[in-house]
Amino acid sequence: MDEKQFVADLRAKKREAYDQLVDEYQKLVFNTCLSFVPNTTDAEDIAQEVFIEIYNSISKFKENSKLSTWIYRISTNKCLEFIRKKNTKKRFGFMQSLGGASLPLDKTHYFTEFNHPGIQLEQKEQRETLFRAIDRLPEGQKIVFTLHKIEGLSYKEVSEITKKSISSVESLLFRAKKNLKQILTIYYKKEGG
Repeated sequence: MDEKQFVADLRAKKREAYDQLVDEYQKLVFNTCLSFVPNTTDAEDIAQEVFIEIYNSISKFKENSKLSTWIYRISTNKCLEFIRKKNTKKRFGFMQSLGGASLPLDKTHYFTEFNHPGIQLEQKEQRETLFRAIDRLPEGQKIVFTLHKIEGLSYKEVSEITKKSISSVESLLFRAKKNLKQILTIYYKKEGG
């Protein structure tokens, strides 16, 4: 079945089309969610929200990009919504507790799952440290770095998903690498010293 017919079937709310959507895209959606939110339970919940969003808003899909690009965009946005809510709760909790400052890469229980297929680091601690460092990047850098380096998407695909020019994607990626290097250098100096 071609993509136009598939999208038409999704718009018609055909059950078999939705089943096919889940079968074909669940791994992509879950892995994307796990890249942004490296906690299996949360990533699964967000992935479910992504499919609900696709089902509810398929009529808004303009077909000027591939369906997979649109799905990546929804997945990324749902993850960012989750992260923003989590950070708001964290700030609120900090304000209420007034219990002292935490280290920039403090060991929380939030990052529980590090068996992401896009990351093949040997030691769990290195993976945890890397995901914590990525989480500290500014949002635009985090999105581009995650989609390109962890999900393995090309600059062109990242450009389509983020609606940024390829040169903007390259610039964000360059700054993300530079910031990650700084974050990790500071972290390992503290650990070693």
